Amino acid sequence: MTYESSRKIRSWAEEDRPREKLMLKGRAALSDAELIAILIGSGTRDLSAVDVAKGILQSVGHNLNDLARLSVKDLSKFKGIGQAKAISIVAALELGRRRKEQDRPLRLRITSSRDAYEEIKPHLLDKQHEEFWILLLNRANEVIRPVQISSGGVSGTVADPKLIFKHALEQLASALILVHNHPSGNLAASQADRDLTKKLKEAGRLLDIPILDHLIFTDQSYMSFADQGIL
Repeated sequence: MTYESSRKIRSWAEEDRPREKLMLKGRAALSDAELIAILIGSGTRDLSAVDVAKGILQSVGHNLNDLARLSVKDLSKFKGIGQAKAISIVAALELGRRRKEQDRPLRLRITSSRDAYEEIKPHLLDKQHEEFWILLLNRANEVIRPVQISSGGVSGTVADPKLIFKHALEQLASALILVHNHPSGNLAASQADRDLTKKLKEAGRLLDIPILDHLIFTDQSYMSFADQGIL
């Protein structure tokens, strides 16, 4: 057997082929690379689908959260990955994200900044640009719904107070939590963040819809204005 043919999945023992392995041993028996290999289906002349998948995973430090941040364009740069295969990977990771979102309680009661962070996490995880969201709460501090207010660039986005309180009034919200992400991972509040929070807090006081907190979100952590005493 030549070196090249030994690299092909079809030359492996049947129980070591990703699809057959899943059928024989169950999905939990497969490595991340083997699962991705099933998604992409085939490799190249010199690399098996598993080898291609291993290369992709190695590029993100074997971190699936980092893999989820890659776009179709990013994935298409890997040898053996065309647009169709890249779309398959992106679609599978998006389904995983949506599953996490559906696993959450329908009406989560917010009792801490951590609760708010976990509630908004499925919506802001892996974003490479800034977005501004609000959590609309009822009188029991249960989440009525999260609402995206704006989506911007890498370093900023606009939050229109009129639009924020329009949503609050339409949903009969009793309170709000503000959230925006920093794709850079920086948890420090800018002066613009502080000024906007102060402006919205005053508007909320006049409308009897208090602002309970403002979170700066990153994939790994968050900063709470309320916890820091700067709300």
